[in-house]
Amino acid sequence: MNVFATFLKTTAIATISIGTALSAHAADLSGFSATYTVKADGKNGTATRTLSKNGNSYNYTVKASAAGIASVNQSASFSLSNGKILPSSSNMSVKIFGVGNTHNIKFNNGAKTAVSTYKGKSTTLKMSGQAYDDLSLEAQIRQELINGRFSGSYQLVKKTNIETTRFKKSGNSKITVPAGTYDVVRIDRVHDDKGRATSFWVAPSLNYLPIKVSQTNDGKTITMELSKVH
Repeated sequence: MNVFATFLKTTAIATISIGTALSAHAADLSGFSATYTVKADGKNGTATRTLSKNGNSYNYTVKASAAGIASVNQSASFSLSNGKILPSSSNMSVKIFGVGNTHNIKFNNGAKTAVSTYKGKSTTLKMSGQAYDDLSLEAQIRQELINGRFSGSYQLVKKTNIETTRFKKSGNSKITVPAGTYDVVRIDRVHDDKGRATSFWVAPSLNYLPIKVSQTNDGKTITMELSKVH
């Protein structure tokens, strides 16, 4: 798969674009929209992430494109209850050189199951604890960081299984991106593959919105930087 397309497909969970940049209360996510620039191998791309709210129901969408060769569209629906995110459904559509596929997930939190459908094949998965899709996990981590309860270990629904996804805090610094200069906290994803590295820098002043992301895979590095938030 094209390295640029691969990055777009995995950006959601790599970035932890976690909730709203403008929320005044940790327990109540507000709507937001953030735009990023993506760079790799001399090529440029863009990504926009939008969170909208209707009562206690939320819809989170991500649209990304790169150099006219790849695009990713994601959406997720979830609710917020007692400071915890409860996912209900998600959809991801990926196109590379005009060829695409989709991945849909439907959650039954009461029965502790999730139905994952990929390329028309559905798999019912049992959740040992609360599991998430990429975007609802972002919202959950945002809640934890704001409330100072970052666990760093989460259950993520994949195509045919549920796997543990881990992160760790790696220090504080100040960085400058197209949107401005921010004090940030660096968080690294823990990969089993030593040839991969994912780091992102989130701004506490923006309720832990990601400011910069860097992903290295097989010696190739792709970066994403915040260009605008409102």
